[in-house]
Amino acid sequence: MKRADFRFFHRLRVRWAEVDMQKIVFNAHYLMYFDTAVADYWRALAMPYEEAMQQLQGDLFVKKATVEFSASARMDDRLDIGLKCGRIGNSSLQFLGAIFRGEELLVTCELVYVFADPATQTSRSVPQALRETLSGFEAGEPMVRVKTGSWSELGEDAGRIRTEVFVKEQRIPADLEWDEADATSLHAVAYNRLGQPVATGRLLPAEQGTAKIGRMAVHQVLRGCGVGEQVLRALADASAKRGDGAIELHAQRTAQSFYAKLGFAPRGEPYDEAGIPHITMTRALPLAC
Repeated sequence: MKRADFRFFHRLRVRWAEVDMQKIVFNAHYLMYFDTAVADYWRALAMPYEEAMQQLQGDLFVKKATVEFSASARMDDRLDIGLKCGRIGNSSLQFLGAIFRGEELLVTCELVYVFADPATQTSRSVPQALRETLSGFEAGEPMVRVKTGSWSELGEDAGRIRTEVFVKEQRIPADLEWDEADATSLHAVAYNRLGQPVATGRLLPAEQGTAKIGRMAVHQVLRGCGVGEQVLRALADASAKRGDGAIELHAQRTAQSFYAKLGFAPRGEPYDEAGIPHITMTRALPLAC
């Protein structure tokens, strides 16, 4: 196998606890590396695994795992784990993996999963929606579509994400989360290939040519996968089309670096909002590609 055979990679660094006295990785850890890559593969599909499997009415069980060694990884090596769906059978999925140190191939792996009833573990046909998602990802198709619209159109899905992120996860009081601005804002919701909402945000009416984006929320499992950026760009495009000159947002300090990478600059001093540290950030329109 070559690096060019894969479009998905998971990167890691070998840690002290994973090596022996010669600082060579214990053989058993390679399967752990592949298992970690599989979890990230599902994130790349924009699929929160547990929720996706509930909707598909099944689960995946490992049927076979084989590893072939060519060379050893060592302490502090930076490794790239390539993974791809090689074949979709009636009830089985075959994944092929490879571990690289730079361009050097160290280890290859074959993983076979069976899609089955989670209660009885009896096999079931792989759902068509899952087949299409896997095939589409390997073909380079987008895994997320972003829809914009009014609260009456998207409020149910947007509200579900905001409730999970802000009310349940961040413990923001519900009476602070919901306000009258929802009715006058343009909302964006990102959906995965199963039609599940996975991220949201809203664009408020502009004031003196400056638009305000708020209520940016991404499913906890999918943060860092680019879904939030797609929502932000959809709202920024809508803002630019209506003639706004700049965007302002109140960024949580933990998300400041995310917005900075997209060209947003801090303005003023940090402050607390709903008990969470924030900072105002601005960016001229349009956003750079």
